[in-house]
Amino acid sequence: MPVTIRDVARASGVHISTVSRTFSAPHLVNPETRVRVLACAEDLGYRPNRAARALITGRTHNIGLIIADIANPFFPPLIKAAESQARHRDYHVFVADTNEDAAAEEELVHALAKQVDGVLLCSPRMSNSLIEQLSREVPLVVVNRQLAGLPCVLMDVGQGARSAIEHLAGLGHRQIALLGGPRGSWTSREIRRAAGVAARTAGAELTVLGPNPPTEHGGLAQAEQVRRAGVSAVLAYNDLMAIGLLEGLDALGVAVPQEVSVVGVDDISLSRLTRPKLTTVATPTAAAGRTAVDMLLQHDTDLPRTGRAGGAGTTVGVRRTTAQVMLQTELVIRDSTGPGPYAGRERPGAAAAGPGPHRRADPGGPKVAAGDVVAS
Repeated sequence: MPVTIRDVARASGVHISTVSRTFSAPHLVNPETRVRVLACAEDLGYRPNRAARALITGRTHNIGLIIADIANPFFPPLIKAAESQARHRDYHVFVADTNEDAAAEEELVHALAKQVDGVLLCSPRMSNSLIEQLSREVPLVVVNRQLAGLPCVLMDVGQGARSAIEHLAGLGHRQIALLGGPRGSWTSREIRRAAGVAARTAGAELTVLGPNPPTEHGGLAQAEQVRRAGVSAVLAYNDLMAIGLLEGLDALGVAVPQEVSVVGVDDISLSRLTRPKLTTVATPTAAAGRTAVDMLLQHDTDLPRTGRAGGAGTTVGVRRTTAQVMLQTELVIRDSTGPGPYAGRERPGAAAAGPGPHRRADPGGPKVAAGDVVAS
């Protein structure tokens, strides 16, 4: 027969309620008693019933993790880091894929709301107003999207885009193309905004091609447009698009980097396997996963609760945690970028040279954004 809470209480010489508190609210139990109860539970092979505990505490110890595209190599490191961090905090993670579909995102949040203590939304495609509305139903932390009044984990892709453009301009490229990402993407808007400013500062011209699907095919489909645009360098929304572009340019007989330099964003594992190896902006995806879990659990702790019996879900009355954390990115220079047509020549209208590409020994080091910011 399975070991019950009564067996643990009898073996440890305490009341059943003390065993229950040991697992549901350990901070309320005397440390010596807690150690004894846990040791007896371990010896007997007892595992607490999470469903029963949820009825008492109003918490399921489950987290929802909604991903825009699980096939994109950008996301697995984030998923693994989030799961590891959640497990360390005695939480389980339910992962769901939306295939870049905003309607699917909304449906999944509704479906998970009564089964989890909170949801991590990664690179969501929903509107800001809809995300804000859903946050009243279940605690949310948003990754790769900036919204005022909601906890967000951001990667400084703007700084990364500036570093990439400065790198290309420094190599002598004055005609640069930007392969934009999907419509409605905060990351794509940030990259476009920062790249445009950096190009003007460097005396270069930026041609935007897109929006595009954030896939290898999205980059492959733009190869002919890149050739027609007459640019000597390209910054792509992500590594998958950059890899697709490398393939497309190769099919057209355009040599990289001799004729066109290519830079991606993300530093997925495939970027080190391409020929030539891809210059890219490394994003701290694992750090983002860990940070988002910690932020969500802090967010969840700050909120009032009701029991879940009879289908009653979380009561979200006050949202206190609105922190926004920005994680550093890093330019990783490999073989897909080389000298441009104006290498060694002074760039007309360019500002004085700065300190060069943004680099840090730890690209995942957190930098807290100052105050609440306006949603993009």
